[in-house]
Amino acid sequence: MSGKIAGIAILISALIAGAALYYLQIYGFYESVVDEEVTLVSLTTDEREPIAIADFQGIDADSSPIRYRACFTTDLSLGEAGAAYVQLDVATPRNAPGWFDCFDAEGIAAELESGKAQVFLGGKNVAYGVDRIVAITEDGRGYVWHELNDCGEKAYDGTVVGEECPPLPEGVGG
Repeated sequence: MSGKIAGIAILISALIAGAALYYLQIYGFYESVVDEEVTLVSLTTDEREPIAIADFQGIDADSSPIRYRACFTTDLSLGEAGAAYVQLDVATPRNAPGWFDCFDAEGIAAELESGKAQVFLGGKNVAYGVDRIVAITEDGRGYVWHELNDCGEKAYDGTVVGEECPPLPEGVGG
């Protein structure tokens, strides 16, 4: 009889721990980003410049530099943006939590693939080894996420960073 009680206690503990882990990963660490500006890197100055936006919604978490996601609208056309700001050849949107419904990574990727959206550099090294990526669609919807750059991939997987990367901050990488 005591074996059944111990087994039930272990099972209940595992269910509670699993539910807590799920909650913390999907909901627990995210916070709303309020009044954030969206920037793009200028072709002429190589500096970040804010663009006019509306309807901003954003989330972020301190637990990881690549958990940032945002959605917005803009009057900036793809032609104007392409002429003034640094474009990227390839970028893959990262999945957002299901409850952050304005950011559909698969839908954004489909628009990028079809040419109905373009990807721009929003900022280099917004956190060590992390670039901010901005996608803008033909109809003025915009999406932002963070992506590891070459230095970030090296730093976080433990390989030697090398001279082309800035010095590692304390506590990052190997």
